[in-house]
Amino acid sequence: MPGPEPVDDPADMAVTGPAREGEGSCRPESRHHLAWLQPARLIRNPVLELDELMKRRKFLQGAAMSAPLLGSGTIRADKLQTRRKLALGYDNFAVRAMKWKVPELIGYAAKLNCDTLFITDFGPFEKMDDAYLKDLRRQGEDAGVKILLGSWSICPTSVKFRDTWGTADEHLQLGIRAAKALGSPAFRVILGARDDRKTEGGIEARIADTVKVLKRNRTRCLDSGVKIAMENHAGDMHTLELKALIEEAGPEYVGANFDSGNAVWTMEDPVQALENIGKYVLTTSLRDSAVWESENGVTVQWTAMGSGDTDLKTFFKRFAELCPQVAVNIETISGFNRELKVKNEDFWKAWPKGKPKGYDKFLTLARKGKPREVGRIDQREDIAKSIAYCRTELGLGRR
Repeated sequence: MPGPEPVDDPADMAVTGPAREGEGSCRPESRHHLAWLQPARLIRNPVLELDELMKRRKFLQGAAMSAPLLGSGTIRADKLQTRRKLALGYDNFAVRAMKWKVPELIGYAAKLNCDTLFITDFGPFEKMDDAYLKDLRRQGEDAGVKILLGSWSICPTSVKFRDTWGTADEHLQLGIRAAKALGSPAFRVILGARDDRKTEGGIEARIADTVKVLKRNRTRCLDSGVKIAMENHAGDMHTLELKALIEEAGPEYVGANFDSGNAVWTMEDPVQALENIGKYVLTTSLRDSAVWESENGVTVQWTAMGSGDTDLKTFFKRFAELCPQVAVNIETISGFNRELKVKNEDFWKAWPKGKPKGYDKFLTLARKGKPREVGRIDQREDIAKSIAYCRTELGLGRR
């Protein structure tokens, strides 16, 4: 089985081991998204599925509300309401340098006491037949881990599109089938990256091409019970542009994979970006970001959770209100800086309509930030630290 396409990405240079081959993340479920009904079709509710899965674990009894938790001092009572609602897991891109296959990823998720494992490319799979995928699903269930699935570009005209998995339609159809076999109620894909904004016709043309692919596969999605989660990826789409894509394609089968770090690359405060896209979120790839003013504009450094400038308490309070059925999957990609040269005229050629809505809030965030040094990081340490922070400081997770 061919592996994913290699990519030159600064995120892959900030690791303690060899970078995983794959489209660099540089990319980094609301009541009516994964629990909606169509005539004669039932779309699975991932939270209810997760609840059933977690009941299998002996130690789950009272995980969110038990007296031992209250008495331990590790989770304060005021955090339990969020804890009850939001499952917690990680995106496999966070540990890409390990080059783990799915069983190892499941094992690490269990070690971190994660509720979910978001596998956002096909690389960790030995094969893609249903029997193999269903066996992996059982392995996840036995470990108390819900597997979610994703892959890469389905925009045939994107600078990031590769034919590794066939045409855009064939790639999407493979993902839908694989997601169903794994029990993943959504399949995450991307359009492309920031350079797509500079292509002929700009990002609007690439969005139109993506919508065509999605519409051709609408019936397949509805019949399989798998929704498509489009990500705001690597500076390709502002969340309002992603929202427009979803509404044009059809929110009955298309939603969002929200990446809070990528929102900063499109000059958005992550809290405002969540407000923009929240009602359509199906899946997440989240991280913290440090943002500060620099010589040519604003510099961004993605960080471990709790180490950046995002107002995470406000973010997750609102997240629990907008997306109560969505798992929080952490995708740490730390160790490098990217300057958005907003003071240079050439920068705005990718934004012919001018400064995006919410730009003022982004600048306010930057003015509060302070410069950060760069350096190599240990990916396992980074994600473990982030999961621990989410659990103890934000009250996330169902264990």
